[in-house]
Amino acid sequence: MKVSFYTLGCKVNQYETQSMREQFRDAGYELADSGEQADVCVINTCSVTNVADRKSRQYIRRMKHLNPDALIVVTGCYAQTDPEAVSSIDGVRIVAGTNEKGNILKYVSAFLNEKAEFESESREDGEAGRTEAHIKKYEELDSYEDMGTITAMESRSRAFVKIQEGCDRFCSYCIIPYARGKVRSRSLNSVTEEVRSLVLSGYHETVLTGINTALYGREHTGNENGEGLLTLLDAVTSVEGDYRIRLSSLEPNVINEETAGRLIRYDRLCRHMHLSIQSGSNSVLKRMNRKYTVAQYKRIASALRTEDPDYGLTTDIIVGFPGETEQEFQETLKTVRELQFSGIHVFKYSPRKNTAAALMPDQIDGRVKNIRAKILEEEAGKQAQAFYLRNAGKTRRVLFERVTADGKYLEGYTDNYIQIYVPMAGADPGLLHHFSDVRLLEPYLNGMTGVLC
Repeated sequence: MKVSFYTLGCKVNQYETQSMREQFRDAGYELADSGEQADVCVINTCSVTNVADRKSRQYIRRMKHLNPDALIVVTGCYAQTDPEAVSSIDGVRIVAGTNEKGNILKYVSAFLNEKAEFESESREDGEAGRTEAHIKKYEELDSYEDMGTITAMESRSRAFVKIQEGCDRFCSYCIIPYARGKVRSRSLNSVTEEVRSLVLSGYHETVLTGINTALYGREHTGNENGEGLLTLLDAVTSVEGDYRIRLSSLEPNVINEETAGRLIRYDRLCRHMHLSIQSGSNSVLKRMNRKYTVAQYKRIASALRTEDPDYGLTTDIIVGFPGETEQEFQETLKTVRELQFSGIHVFKYSPRKNTAAALMPDQIDGRVKNIRAKILEEEAGKQAQAFYLRNAGKTRRVLFERVTADGKYLEGYTDNYIQIYVPMAGADPGLLHHFSDVRLLEPYLNGMTGVLC
């Protein structure tokens, strides 16, 4: 039988989908190519915004339309936070929460092997109903469910490794603690062995990812300053081989300037951090329940750039948070200009059911959100260009990940996360999926051009 997978959302979802792919493959299923008809379709959903919910619903319906006879399985954050809405979509037969992804193969096998047991009374229109027993709704997600180790990713250069699950920060706008549960960390040995296996398989970059990566090990140590993450880095950076480690998004309510100064001393750790600020206004941060100030964030950035002036610092910013005044938005713009980010993901605030922010007064009009998002995106573009120009003429180590669609360039990333394009003319095709030193030349598309050293 053929099984297809589709993933919406974050790096954690991508990792978990890969784990499910390998479980099904090892059980004898054939993995369907993109667009190919399948007997089983698994959709790993996202629920970080209302838009993510809508995209999840749209793709579930699309998969059913393209595979009318397939068994439709829905998992992920949207399945966890609103299983009733998911189960009501025509064609959905199995709904599994975030802690049940490791059991989906078992549920599919049971459904296919004993189908009669899992079908309910026919609906009034004569269509067979779905099984309520397969709606997995978990109010308490309090243990780490290890899905096993992965052996590959679609990219042959970069692999994700999930190190922890859950978050208990309860930012006032965020539904993720309800979707992912409390903080649970994977064992240090399990993570280290997975990194070692991926390095031996030829992966030269490993991205350590989680729902709140900086909280790794906190539930065991009780430490709130990233000490568990530093202990993990001691272990994974000791693995032998030619590779580098990158950290996915971190939170400044855990990472402080002292921790940042210690992070940058790992030679294998990329000189880039995605550190979510969310707003450059202290009053907005307080309403967001972010538990740090702009001044604290600036001290972290200073600690990183003291060690490396070209350190890549990227972030997330929400515009149009409830009550955000024009003055507060201008404070955010001022903060952004001072911090000189190399990249910014701009989000328009999206109310999420059951969060504190959804009930706050002074919700911002959509037109105002659009205007502020456009202004911030333009500023982000200027800062990215300025960052590229500061790096022009310098040499950085690049991991080449692909050849561009037109076949003209080798494409890859520096350690400080600049996308690099090196002309294929005169370049060794054998450099693909390997490191090379590159002299950076000038801004190009969403990155820079370069020449091999």
